[in-house]
Amino acid sequence: MNSSIYGWHLPPNVSAHGAAIDQLIHVVHWFMIALFIGWGIFLLYTLIRFRERPGRTASYESAKSKLPKLVEISVVLFEVFLLIGLSIPIWSKVKNEFPPAADSLVVRVVAQQFVWNIHYPGPDRLFGKSDPSLISDSNALGIDWNDPNAKDDIASINQFHFPVNKPVIVYLSSKDVIHSFAIPVLRVKQDAIPGMRIPVWFEAVQTGQFEIACAQLCGVGHTLMKGYVSIDTPEEFENWVKEQEAAKNL
Repeated sequence: MNSSIYGWHLPPNVSAHGAAIDQLIHVVHWFMIALFIGWGIFLLYTLIRFRERPGRTASYESAKSKLPKLVEISVVLFEVFLLIGLSIPIWSKVKNEFPPAADSLVVRVVAQQFVWNIHYPGPDRLFGKSDPSLISDSNALGIDWNDPNAKDDIASINQFHFPVNKPVIVYLSSKDVIHSFAIPVLRVKQDAIPGMRIPVWFEAVQTGQFEIACAQLCGVGHTLMKGYVSIDTPEEFENWVKEQEAAKNL
């Protein structure tokens, strides 16, 4: 990914729930740095304190100090706090507290080697039927365009448009192998597994152009499996939908 956009640290956050995830990442990393420095100092102390010296013999009795045990208990308690106090609440909110579908943009995303297929239900908010027997080079999702519900549907490849400040619910699946749908700037990553339909949601708070990556090694063309996210203003999104509908009728 372009370092001028994504930087060398965490990528920019344009997600409504990204700040909580970033906070957790920072806390965990500072905790790991503190442990690394602390255990490093303890290792150096023991190497110097118990080094071989003339006139000294080894003692096989355990140390009497209670400090190591207190430190270990403190580390365990802090890790429990990280899990129960920070991680589980964030995970529960993202996984369980889905926004109402009526207030969201609902789309299907189907992964395949090595593209992302995006299926929009159109203004009627109803997905047309799809049938694997209809899959072809021009109809990667096998959408039955004769189905009345499919008349206003839109299908795109590697181009994922959605409006800013509106929840987006994605029903994720895969046509072939396991992929992983990742939009780093939205702090979204979810495996796409053949035979499963997995929901995931997010909400962008800033417009822009970013990338979709596959975070799971999925074949020889894995590095080429890159899509593009366009977070539009509501007006821009409506115009894009009209352009796609017009293109269908050409």
